[in-house]
Amino acid sequence: MQRYSLVNVIRHALRSNTRWQPAWRDPQPQRAYDVIVIGGGGHGLATAYYLARKHGLRRVAVLEKGWIGGGNSGRNTQVTRSNYFYPVSSAFFDHSLRLYEGLSRELNFNVMLSQRGLISLAHSEHELETNRRWANAIRMNNVDSQMLTPAEIKKLVPLLNLHSRFPVVGGFIQRRAGISRHDAVVWGYARAANALGVDIIQGCEVVGFDLAGGRVNGVQTSRGNIASDRVVMSVAGHSSVLAKLAGLRLPITTMALQAMVTEPLKPVLNAVVISASVHAYVSQSDRGEIVLGGGADAYNSYAQRGGLPLTRSTVAAAIELFPTFSRLRLMRQWAGAVDVTPDTTPIMGLTPVHGLYISCGWGTGGYKAIPAGGDTMADTVANNRPHPLISRFGLDRFPKGALIDEGAASGVAH
Repeated sequence: MQRYSLVNVIRHALRSNTRWQPAWRDPQPQRAYDVIVIGGGGHGLATAYYLARKHGLRRVAVLEKGWIGGGNSGRNTQVTRSNYFYPVSSAFFDHSLRLYEGLSRELNFNVMLSQRGLISLAHSEHELETNRRWANAIRMNNVDSQMLTPAEIKKLVPLLNLHSRFPVVGGFIQRRAGISRHDAVVWGYARAANALGVDIIQGCEVVGFDLAGGRVNGVQTSRGNIASDRVVMSVAGHSSVLAKLAGLRLPITTMALQAMVTEPLKPVLNAVVISASVHAYVSQSDRGEIVLGGGADAYNSYAQRGGLPLTRSTVAAAIELFPTFSRLRLMRQWAGAVDVTPDTTPIMGLTPVHGLYISCGWGTGGYKAIPAGGDTMADTVANNRPHPLISRFGLDRFPKGALIDEGAASGVAH
């Protein structure tokens, strides 16, 4: 792999930028692989990368029915945080945040991580007490968290309206949280995985599985059958559809989660601000756009678009927090097809079909979990047992009733 550096940028500029190598190859699928990863989003690519880098498995294929990053990985609000309530969730997401902190150097690709802090607002004394308990739990999980007064919040976010119909009485901040560039994360993992010999095959839809005796022996695709005794499903909102082809019924619901951006402007918002009561979360991208996130539509859908009522309510909520943003034009709106479990905690690990592994149920938290999701799934596949960080995220927790209800930590309603 040709390394990116200032010296190389200058060298190629002097050569009219005509000798850059493609970021990844466009190979034809082979007849067999050691591991097949279904899904060319962040989780699938990260899993393939760590399988190759940490476990020495180079005969790995990533099968993507569309193009790299064309799914939820390119349709999110790029927030990275680890302020989860329960110890098992907190440990997993903080592992992911620590990996994010070194990801640009590891991948030789700038993921534009900006740890500007995430502020969760409280609009009543009751909500403030809930935030205080949440912040204390986070600190007990060895994750940074700090309570803030209204004056401290105003100093960090001068444009925030503290005295709207929903007055701000306080909140808490995770200072290590922030945003990163979602496209860069996907491209960085794809490029690094390709350099380690992983085949990234786009335009290759999986339409079935080769099963025999309770085992997986390969997949049936739009480009022919491909053999492998280890297959990972990492397809976000379409997980239930794909799992059904393998005879599995997953306890997930798929719906559209909306987001939108305004026209770009100069830096005015140096934090991520979230309000569960007003129901919006707001940040500013590296390009200057104000990014608005809202809730999920109140009906099931596999579409990558949302409904106008939720767009309107999200904009209204954002303007309630930041009245000056009412002068901005809304540039575009999109949605991701999110897969939500009954306890809003992901499903990761082994399945009843031997050799078939699953990573799904990420709901609204998939992007922030990409590095840890790939790292732990690669370890699980390589050793055929759940990584310690995801041992409680398995399918078996549902019949046992061992749920991990992180609905409040998701930040949006679904």
